[in-house]
Amino acid sequence: MMRSTLLAMLILICSTSSALAQKKAKSVVQEGVSLEAATAEVYKTIGDVELKIYRFNPKDHKPSDRRPAIVFFFGGGWKGGDPKQFANHCAALADRGMVAMTADYRVSSRHHTKAIDCVEDAKSAIRWVRANASRLGIDPTRVAAGGGSAGGHLAACTGLVPGYEKSSESTQISSVPNALVLFNPALILDNVEGEESIPAAKLEELRERIGDDPKKISPVHHVRSSAPPTIIFHGRADTTVPYRTAEVFAKAMQKSGNRCELVGYDNKAHGFFNFGRDNNTSYRETLAATDGFLVSLGYLPAADSK
Repeated sequence: MMRSTLLAMLILICSTSSALAQKKAKSVVQEGVSLEAATAEVYKTIGDVELKIYRFNPKDHKPSDRRPAIVFFFGGGWKGGDPKQFANHCAALADRGMVAMTADYRVSSRHHTKAIDCVEDAKSAIRWVRANASRLGIDPTRVAAGGGSAGGHLAACTGLVPGYEKSSESTQISSVPNALVLFNPALILDNVEGEESIPAAKLEELRERIGDDPKKISPVHHVRSSAPPTIIFHGRADTTVPYRTAEVFAKAMQKSGNRCELVGYDNKAHGFFNFGRDNNTSYRETLAATDGFLVSLGYLPAADSK
């Protein structure tokens, strides 16, 4: 059973719902948002490729403000995807008082890159936010990273995986976020002690897609004490990135003394949280839980209880 779990996870590479939660969700959700509503800026240039970050500001936001911020990374197996995936999340969190952003990054279908290049871009995005915090009205000590699937993997890498920093960027400005919000993330890319092994042939295939030893960007292998507080949303029926992988990661985080909350959803498959799925029920529920997590960190004020 464990073998099927780990093998199913490789498909990504190869190719408390309650009345209160529902009520809270209605107070933070905005729907039908496009990237045209955001302010776009280039955060990184590689050759002739300009990577943009799309920023949603709170109402009446000023550069003199010191708002918390969050940067989302889209899913797509490091092969494709679009930053618009998290446009609605950004608009809703901006409405609650955060500077919320969704970032583009290089993917193999458009840029012929490897997963390690995606990790580098994600770190560049977090560093860019901190470097421009004063101009953007952001508190550099309250910068969260979020993402779904491969984007969740990238967010986790910014929080845990060392290295893969662009050489021309100053590492005096940290690329490590202060919190993580992860949606069905890929967190195990190599064998874990006590878990059934990933076959050698699959590991070799994975190495080719990654561009390096899979363990080097496998978040579970880099769990340490003092890691960013983390919340994970994962469907228990996910066959692309199985729920078991999130359990293993959460257990490792907790064992190291970190705050890591795993919120499981019965009968929900990969990508269940996305805007536009199932009448947006899961989108609203996970957004409400994200809001509650950020409130607990002091990033947002308590939601209106009315």
